[in-house]
Amino acid sequence: MVSVASSSSLPTRFLLHSPTTLLGFSSSTRTNRPNFLRMLTRSCLDDSSAIQRAAHYTVDTYVKSGMVVGLGSGHASGMAIQHLGRQLRTGNLKDIVGIPMSVTSASEAAKAGIPLDTYQDSSQIDFAFDDADAIEEGTFVAIIGRRKLQREESIIQEKSILNSANKLVFIIEENQYKGGLEGSIPVLIQSLNWMATAEEIDDMFLGDAEVWRRPSIGQSGPLGGDFPLVTREGHNVLDVIFTSPIQSLAEVAKSLDKVDGVVDHGVISKIPCTVVIASQTGLNVLDKLTADIVG
Repeated sequence: MVSVASSSSLPTRFLLHSPTTLLGFSSSTRTNRPNFLRMLTRSCLDDSSAIQRAAHYTVDTYVKSGMVVGLGSGHASGMAIQHLGRQLRTGNLKDIVGIPMSVTSASEAAKAGIPLDTYQDSSQIDFAFDDADAIEEGTFVAIIGRRKLQREESIIQEKSILNSANKLVFIIEENQYKGGLEGSIPVLIQSLNWMATAEEIDDMFLGDAEVWRRPSIGQSGPLGGDFPLVTREGHNVLDVIFTSPIQSLAEVAKSLDKVDGVVDHGVISKIPCTVVIASQTGLNVLDKLTADIVG
């Protein structure tokens, strides 16, 4: 049985912090600083219009004729796919091939009239866009995969497409870009002896996170209910739900990678990367061009 410990024990190796030590940066130490540019356009928009504008901006700015484009999943990506289809129909873009990251994005792209191809390990992807559940401020390390997955969908394939792309853009809302992230990180694990893997992860984050196995239907819980989700690759999904702010998503990812039975997880770090942030005041576009520099 996967246990949920009290919050009295904080494993210092993960450097979980209070809001007063955001991202663990201190003026008395040498720190890594993000290398990015900012651009802000002003307008008065509701949430739906802001996301739509961000989606249109992403397609109009980064997609060029002749590209192979990775098509993401989520509300913003759906709007971008629809706009990309319109641009093809009007002739503003030509010779686009889409590589869908999910069954949903494949269906939306087919309806939009975008020619599709399936992803292979050798696929050359010029550009990809996607939603993210959260992005760590400054580092641009992202979390994907919190949404309910269909059996045919794959976090592994989504990450592979994002990592293969020459250029990547995440489209998010402003409340999804911040330091000290909380909430769940999906972790793909081998189904055989899954409980031993879950208990090791639970012990690793003792007091800072709960570990639940994701169900395919019904209520979720530590054991995943009567119908635990099995991905198309045959894996279970653990939701590691952090209740304490995380200083470093990258450190969490490295620790998860070391656990026997862990196949992959929803943490992705891709540089260079652009984040298009939609807000009611306009678009904030952040480009992280290189790895962090020491200053």
